Amino acid sequence: MPVEAPPAARSAANGLDRYFKISERGSSIPREIRGGLATFFAMAYILVLNPIILGSGTDKFGHQLDGAQLVTATALVAGLTTLLMGVIGNVPIAMAAGLGINAVVSLQLAPKMSWADAMGMVVLAGLIIMVLVATGMRERVMNAIPGGLRKAIAIGIGLFIALIGLVDAGFVTRNPDAAHTTVPLGLGTGGQLTGWPVLIFVLGLALTFVLVVRKTTGAILISIVAMTVLAVVINSIADIPALGWGLTVPQVPDKLVASPDFGLIGDVSLFGGFHEAGLLTGCLFVFTVLLSGFFDAMGTIMGVSDEAGLLDEDGKLPNMGQVLMVDGAAVALGGAGSASANTAFAESTAGVGEGARTGFANLVTGGLFLLALVFTPLLTIVPSQAATPALVVVGFMIMASNITSIDWTDATIAVPAFLTMLMMPFTYSITNGIGIGVLAFILLRAATGRFREVAWPLNVVGLFFLLYFLLNPIEQVLGIK
Repeated sequence: MPVEAPPAARSAANGLDRYFKISERGSSIPREIRGGLATFFAMAYILVLNPIILGSGTDKFGHQLDGAQLVTATALVAGLTTLLMGVIGNVPIAMAAGLGINAVVSLQLAPKMSWADAMGMVVLAGLIIMVLVATGMRERVMNAIPGGLRKAIAIGIGLFIALIGLVDAGFVTRNPDAAHTTVPLGLGTGGQLTGWPVLIFVLGLALTFVLVVRKTTGAILISIVAMTVLAVVINSIADIPALGWGLTVPQVPDKLVASPDFGLIGDVSLFGGFHEAGLLTGCLFVFTVLLSGFFDAMGTIMGVSDEAGLLDEDGKLPNMGQVLMVDGAAVALGGAGSASANTAFAESTAGVGEGARTGFANLVTGGLFLLALVFTPLLTIVPSQAATPALVVVGFMIMASNITSIDWTDATIAVPAFLTMLMMPFTYSITNGIGIGVLAFILLRAATGRFREVAWPLNVVGLFFLLYFLLNPIEQVLGIK
């Protein structure tokens, strides 16, 4: 006979069931636990990738962030924001540092200011999102940008992420200026793939795609772990200069568990970036961070919620306001923790596939992120070549899931979408891609007599970007610097 649970345990289980509406949504605690585990293993790669992306950047004063401190910051903020989304939003949507936004912080913000200033910009973007949610303006701004352009922004970010992965792995390198060529990038070194580290990347990319195609849960994490083990073995028997691996040499540390280093937590300057970069540029940087995560988060939240069957008959999420408020808070907390903006992860669909339907699954996922805090030494042995295949694969996933949603028969959408996707990787700037796309859309709608179809918030955004691109001649006319 089955042993009956004691009254206290039954009462606690019933309380959790009522709070998270587990039974009401057709789920159970075991299913929620399985879902939480699946989501964590599907997105745990961020604990490796975020430190690599942020750690590869250098601020205006030549400073780089410490890898171990970045792992701590990434795990801590992901754990806390995932728990917040579960408890307040009650949806099985996990949060972590957003790919793409961290590249903006590392490659665009930091070189113009200090790291503390750059993270302050992220905090300000999160606070603005929270204000927009509270006033109902987030939906209005969202609706102002046509769907095709929103999809193009996501695709451009995906291509940008993929290029970062190829460059960081050494699969693609910059041709030296001494070569006197108009081709900025080339394959490997001197047009050839050389060295064991690049082989690790190639094998990792192949393995990741194979696992993704086979719909293997945790495909990215499995590939990262497998390639890290192989890299450690190769590094121990082959004579590879330290620079061959880049920032992280795959060597087994003396200890696998250590106390987390919270040195970066709270290292933020809210308004210092405006002094370093200028008021207009600073405002545009905040706007870029806001916009980079703004639309992707909305799409992810709706997509995961739809797959989980949480939308009502009108296709709306009943507690959307709470979910969006947590999303804004996650951006601000990411900046405050020096982990970059945190956002909703599409990998949450792995948990939904395992049966997760409520925020209880987030308690499991968030708890595992917090547990990862003590395994920092283990996470910092992963070389770029083992982790960057994930960037290429994630870039492909983003592009594949959005490219068919654009109306290519309407040139006033197709041309701005094309320019947006093209300019992000080619100018190595998400800001430039968004700005050129928005301006092209306004211009083409006006040229075809459809200017009235452009919502006024988008015209304001377009004016902002026009000033951004004309900043240098404006400064010359006004005699500024």
